[in-house]
Amino acid sequence: MTTTLDRAVSLEHRPKDGGAPARSAMVRWAWRMFRREWRQQMLILALIVVAVAATAVGSAVATDTQAPSTLTFGTAQDLASFGGSTPHLASKVAALEHRFGRVQVIESQTLHVPGSVETYALRAQNPNGPFAGPLTSLLSGHYPTDAGQVALTQGLATDFHVSVGGTWHEGGSARQVVGIVQNPDSLLDEFALVLPGQVPHPTQVIVLFDARGVSPQAIGPNVRERGATSTGAFNPTTIVLTIATIGLLLIALVAVGGFTVLAQRRLRAIGMVESLGATDRNIGFAVRANGVVVGVVGAVLGLVLGLVAWLAYRPTAESNSHHVIGVFALPWEVIGPAMALAVLATYVAASRPARSITKVPVVAALSGRPPPPRQVRRSALPGVIFLIGAFFLFGLSGSLGNNGGVAIIIPAFVVLIVGVILVAPFCLSVLGRIGRRAPIAVRLALRDLARYRARSASALSAISLGVLIAIIVVVLAAGRYGNALDYVGPNLASNQLLFYVGSPTGGPAPGTASNATSQPSAATMKAAVDRLAADLGSHDVVQLETTDAGLRHAASGRQFGGQLFVATPKLLRAFGIPESEVNPRADILTMRQGLTTMSKMQLLYTGPTPQKGVVTGTQAQQRGPGGTGPTTFRCPKSACIANPVIQAVSALPSGTSAPNTVITEHAVHTLHLETSTQGWLVQTPSPLSASQINNARLTASAAGMSLETKSSAPSSSEILNWATVFAIALALGILAMSVGLIRSETARDLRTLTAAGASGFARRTITAATAGGLAFSGAVLGAVGGYVACVGWLRTNYTGLQALTHVPVVNLVLVIVGMPVLAALGGWLLAGREPSAIAHQPIE
Repeated sequence: MTTTLDRAVSLEHRPKDGGAPARSAMVRWAWRMFRREWRQQMLILALIVVAVAATAVGSAVATDTQAPSTLTFGTAQDLASFGGSTPHLASKVAALEHRFGRVQVIESQTLHVPGSVETYALRAQNPNGPFAGPLTSLLSGHYPTDAGQVALTQGLATDFHVSVGGTWHEGGSARQVVGIVQNPDSLLDEFALVLPGQVPHPTQVIVLFDARGVSPQAIGPNVRERGATSTGAFNPTTIVLTIATIGLLLIALVAVGGFTVLAQRRLRAIGMVESLGATDRNIGFAVRANGVVVGVVGAVLGLVLGLVAWLAYRPTAESNSHHVIGVFALPWEVIGPAMALAVLATYVAASRPARSITKVPVVAALSGRPPPPRQVRRSALPGVIFLIGAFFLFGLSGSLGNNGGVAIIIPAFVVLIVGVILVAPFCLSVLGRIGRRAPIAVRLALRDLARYRARSASALSAISLGVLIAIIVVVLAAGRYGNALDYVGPNLASNQLLFYVGSPTGGPAPGTASNATSQPSAATMKAAVDRLAADLGSHDVVQLETTDAGLRHAASGRQFGGQLFVATPKLLRAFGIPESEVNPRADILTMRQGLTTMSKMQLLYTGPTPQKGVVTGTQAQQRGPGGTGPTTFRCPKSACIANPVIQAVSALPSGTSAPNTVITEHAVHTLHLETSTQGWLVQTPSPLSASQINNARLTASAAGMSLETKSSAPSSSEILNWATVFAIALALGILAMSVGLIRSETARDLRTLTAAGASGFARRTITAATAGGLAFSGAVLGAVGGYVACVGWLRTNYTGLQALTHVPVVNLVLVIVGMPVLAALGGWLLAGREPSAIAHQPIE
């Protein structure tokens, strides 16, 4: 009797949900289900693995390929730099040591490699000093220990054809090579390391010390302080983590459908467990536990894959960034949160089906009947409100510009994404209504999309967000590249070389008094360029001349970007432009589309210092009511031509550094402008190789010029095409999984149709309509969201809504029309197989 009473008391005090034993049983069940049904969760698992691995590799590349914080400073906080001939140098070093304690002195002398324009440093440095340890590492041999020894970098040893144990001759002295060294922070640093005091005539002396709390200005004019690590809101770590968060959000949206279908597949098992006494809390806990298991397994596998990929890519990263990167020098402050976000994403994705599955009655669960569709009319209005709010937030960001506008973009995107997610179920409901008059197979497919909105809406949201990102990139890139004033794109063609007199930004004309003693004459430079062009098999050497004239737009903030060269007869002939095709009254020739029809252009010819009455851009922005500045610049007749005659000439080169916009000789003679040589453009018959570019750099260096070659800047077509491919590939990937889940969830209907005599054509039509309808809805919703962001930002930005006139029609058609057609074709080809079991539902 006592035992029975004790048992009754213990049952009375037992938690209603079974407590820890029940939760433990649900976790074991979730793990067992994961092992049994891992194939059904493979796509979700693969997405998480790829996302975490990409985050690990991407964050490592973003952070580790930057210049190290120890570059030049070592472990010191401050650096004082002096010339080798600085008076009283020893007393200045002693003063620093007396004031701040420990110091380390590094003396270096710049020398030339024999027979080359390349230089290296003869460096006197103690590698074991208090601050310069990170600046030197030993690859082989040992560091110098006496005055007759030296350690060389590998490149310098190769140039001098010596190795460890050999003798290095320099400046009449001979030293034994005892080691091969490198600067881990700069693999391009070529130097010969000797003991302190062994550089007789240093050209530079660097003193490393710590002066924490003391500003460099209070110490001396030659003192610098180590720059602080980027901790702003948009440093590489934050950017990568933000991208990873958005990617995991998309995965979570996709995973909602996957976990919903898995819960439906287990509906009978869940009903059986509930009939044995499991509470709704136990069932929801089991479904959520399944999501956590998938997240943990995916995060761990993603970390392993990311480490393997990073170890394989690390040598290439070191070569590209020119500094040594540690094997496990990974930004764990990014990888750790990304893994946690992966688990959180799957947990949140499993929470929605966990709530809905507990609302199914036990009898309905035992019968395997799915729950009735949810009403979604209430989600449309909040979604529209969020979209309107995002529109105004993007407008606020555009109006603020760099003064706080960047910080508004993140909440604007958050509001936009929430709005898209809330509107997605309503779009499915509308799609179901539209399909009421369609053929039976299409009507069934669209009805199922609306019927299973809990799963279909998450897939639609994920597709819409992927399309939204691509639409924003496509629209803004088209507008940016279509800006005729601020022209962007590749600088040169792959077969072009641009030699500048002095620096690329210009300088005094060769032969003037200011530089006659410091650099070769123009004739010497021209002869060097001609010899190089002949070696490259080119006879197209175009001398580029400039004037003191400039082109601008009257509107403040819309300035002309680029160099205005002179349209000499040789330049026109080089690009195949007959002089007969040039308007004799034209002032400007350009290949920039839209510049000829742009009003309020101004041609200034006053030189770098404006004459009296001319308002510069800075002055214009400081005037006007409220201090905001006027909207236009003045154009005095004595110094400016309003609306000059601009002729479009498509044969001019399109590179941003090439002569894409030139001033005619007619304007030069009319305005009595003086010309000066800016450089020379060399065009070769075929693209230049790396060795040819290197020889050109050596030629430019020896002749006192600088060289510009083709950069890695992408063209507009590359950005538009890759964004389009991204949208289509992402949408098709999500569709592949979503359609498979939908067909799995509606397998009972498919068996009924097959038993009733439905042909393979009907089954293919159902799948094709499902894929096409979901793809089209996602494309339209994503395009609407993308234009909400673009129009909202551009309407208040200084570029204005004219950027929207450059509509990338082809890319938009491919996304909005081509992608749904491709999805429908894929669904048609991959469907049609008759179910293996028709007479009865298979036991799960």
